[in-house]
Amino acid sequence: MESAEGQKGRDGGSLRRSPLDVLMSQIRRKRTGSDRKPLGRFLSWSSDRTGISEDGETEGREERGQSSGVSEGAESGRDIGWGRVCVFLQRLGKKADSRSLSLAHCDLTATDLLELATLLQFLPQLEELDVSWNELIGGCLRALTSHFQHVGGIRALRLCSCRLNTDDITALGEALGCLPLLEILDLSWNSGVGDGALQGLLGNLQPSLRELHLVACQLTAADATALGGLVSALPRLCVLDVSCNPRLTQEVDGGGFTELASSLSHASSLTTLRLQACGLTADSLDSLSGSLHCLPSLRELDLSCNKSLSGGLHRLTLHLAHLTHLESLDLHLCCLTHADLEALIQVLPSLTALTELDVSSNKEAGGVVHQLVSALPLTQMRRLPLNSCSLNEESFTAFALAVPYLRSVDVSWCKVVGGHLALLLDALQPSAVLELRLSSCELTTDDLCHIAAVCRRGCLSSLRVLDLSYNGSAGDEGWSALFAAGGLGSLEDVDLSLRPLTSASCSAWMPALIGALPRLPALTRLALQRWTMSSQDRQQLNHSLRKRSVLLEWDPPSNDVTSSFKATNQESPDESLPEE
Repeated sequence: MESAEGQKGRDGGSLRRSPLDVLMSQIRRKRTGSDRKPLGRFLSWSSDRTGISEDGETEGREERGQSSGVSEGAESGRDIGWGRVCVFLQRLGKKADSRSLSLAHCDLTATDLLELATLLQFLPQLEELDVSWNELIGGCLRALTSHFQHVGGIRALRLCSCRLNTDDITALGEALGCLPLLEILDLSWNSGVGDGALQGLLGNLQPSLRELHLVACQLTAADATALGGLVSALPRLCVLDVSCNPRLTQEVDGGGFTELASSLSHASSLTTLRLQACGLTADSLDSLSGSLHCLPSLRELDLSCNKSLSGGLHRLTLHLAHLTHLESLDLHLCCLTHADLEALIQVLPSLTALTELDVSSNKEAGGVVHQLVSALPLTQMRRLPLNSCSLNEESFTAFALAVPYLRSVDVSWCKVVGGHLALLLDALQPSAVLELRLSSCELTTDDLCHIAAVCRRGCLSSLRVLDLSYNGSAGDEGWSALFAAGGLGSLEDVDLSLRPLTSASCSAWMPALIGALPRLPALTRLALQRWTMSSQDRQQLNHSLRKRSVLLEWDPPSNDVTSSFKATNQESPDESLPEE
C-alpha cells in the first residue's frame, strides 16, 4: 500500500484527499478543456472545502468568481431597472426604447414625472426625451431635471406645451450643464417662457446646440434681447424658430428685436430662420437685412403672416441676393402690394437655389404670376402655392407653365379654376405631383371627370394628398367617375367636405367610393363632412374601414344640418373661410 507521502507527490496536493476527490480527478483527466469549466463550477464546493487546486487554477477561479458575482449583481440590477422602465411605459401605452423616450400626449401628472425621474438612471443610453403636451407637469420640472446627470447623452429634449413657468425654466437652465451633447431644445407653446423667464437659460445652453424652438412662447422685446445673447453664444446653431410671438417687436424703439437681428450676424451656421407672425414691420426688415450678408448658409426664411410688412418688402429684397443658398422663402399672408411683388421679382434671378416660394393669400400676387414664373428657376421649383391669390384666366395660364416641375399644386380659393382645370391637369408630369389642393374652386362635373382621366393615365399614381373640399357644385357623375378610375394607390389624405351650413346627399356615388377603398391601401384620413347618407351607406363604409387605421371625419346622423355642423367644428363658419 502506498505511503501518504507518495500519494501526495503523485497528485500534487497538500492535504489528504477524500475518495470522491480522487474519483473526480480521474474523470477530469478524461474530459476536454472545454468540458471542464462547467464541471469545475459543479465541483467548486468540494474543492473549496479541501483546498485542492483544480489544474492550478484555484486562485484565478476565485477572483473570477468574485468579479462575476459583482457583475451578475450589477446586471441583475440593470435588468430590474429596465423592467421598471418597461412597466412604466406599458402603463402609458408606450413601447420601451433605450435610446428614445416619447411620452407626448400621455396626460402625465406630477407623480408620473417624479417616477420618470427615478427611472432615468436605468436609461444611460438615452438620446431623445419628449414629454410634450403634458400640461399637468408645469411647475414640477425640477423633479425631472434634478436627475439629468444620469442621461448626459441626450441630444434632443422636447417640452412643448407643458405649462412651464419661470421656476421650470430656471431649473432647466441649471440642469443643462449635465447635457453637454444637447443639439435640439424645443420649448414651444409654453407662454410662461416669455416675460423674462428666458433669462434662466442665459449662459447655460451648451455650444453643441443646433436647434432652438420657441414657437408661441409669448416672447417680448425684453426676451428678444435675451434671445440675442443666447444666439451669440451658440456657434453651431442651425435652426431658430420664434414664430407666433407677436409681442416680439411691439416695443416703442424697436431695441429688443434690433438686438436679436444684430446677434444673427454671429450665427453663421444658421440654415433655418422662422419669424412667422412675429409682428414684423418694415422697420424690422431694416434690422434683419443688416445681418443677411452674414448668413451664407441660410436655406429657409419664413416671414409669413406679418401683415405689417406691406409696402416695405423692398428693404429686405435689396439684401436677399446675399442668400445664394436660399431654397425656401415664405411670404404668405403678408398683404404684399404690387410694389412689394415687383421688388421681389427683381431679386428672384439671383436666388439660383430656390425651390419653394410661397406668396399665397396675397391678392395682388394674382396679377404678377407671369412675371413670377419668368423670374423663377422653373426646372428646380417644387412648390409655388397660389391659393387665395385672385387668379384670373391669364395668370392661371401662366401658372400652368410651372406645373410640370412642381411636387405640390395648390390653387385653392381661386374661382377661375372651375371649368378650366384641364389646362392645369394636362400640364402634370406622370407620377410627379404629391399634393393637389383644389378647395373651393367651383369645380364642375367635367373637371372631376378630367381628374379621373388623368388618374387612368397614371399621372397621379404618387399623389398623397387630394383636397377637393367645398366643391359642392360638381355633380354625382363626376364623383363616381373619380373613384371608379383607380390610379390613386399612394393616396393618404383625401378631403371631400362641403362648405359649412350646407349639405348634399352622397348616396349616388358612395358605392364607387366604397369600391375604391381596397385600392387605397395608404389611406389614413377621409373627410366627408356635411355629406348626408343613409344608415346602410354608413354601415357599409364603416365595414370597409373596420380593420384599417383611417381617420374618418363625417357628421353624426342628424336631420338638422346646423347641429351636425356644430358637432364636428369648433370654429365659426366665417372664421373657417380665408379672405378672397
